[in-house]
Amino acid sequence: MGVLELRDVSYTYQTQYQKVEALRNITASFDGGKVYAVVGKSGSGKTTLLSLLAGLDLPTEGEVLCHDVATSQMKLEQYRREQVAVIYQNFRLFPLLTVAENVMYPMELRGTSPREAREKAKIWVEKVGLPETVLGRYPTMLSGGEQQRVAIARALASEAPVILADEPTGNLDEDTAQGITEILKE
Repeated sequence: MGVLELRDVSYTYQTQYQKVEALRNITASFDGGKVYAVVGKSGSGKTTLLSLLAGLDLPTEGEVLCHDVATSQMKLEQYRREQVAVIYQNFRLFPLLTVAENVMYPMELRGTSPREAREKAKIWVEKVGLPETVLGRYPTMLSGGEQQRVAIARALASEAPVILADEPTGNLDEDTAQGITEILKE
């Protein structure tokens, strides 16, 4: 039994032109304290799988379980706030919030005071290799690699027990990517 499990998960959706079977009968178990990589060709369902694990959607068939409870039986908003954090390939930073506010957001959702959240945001931003000076900037003022590191800092700051990442180092140079990989392993 893992922290996250997939039991015979299938996911099908309908486009304007066709029915697409994105996942078929996937069974897997993910234990705590380990790093897993899901690899496959473009269009093979990796992002769909991540969305199901993150509770952004429910499977068409089968179950996604967290600590033996199906996500279909949970309040998904609470699940996303307390159990999982997602690092998206396209960052998904809030454009009207500063870097500090973006990193503080998940902490404040969990009840952390703004003062404590700001202090922790500063620590996480520095941990991912960004200077304190970026805290007051908006995402559009940053490079793609800097935005990626802010997204990583936000996920880590959430202190969620599970971090799901969709190509988390794709926009980073090799040295920075290696450092971020080590932080994620921690």
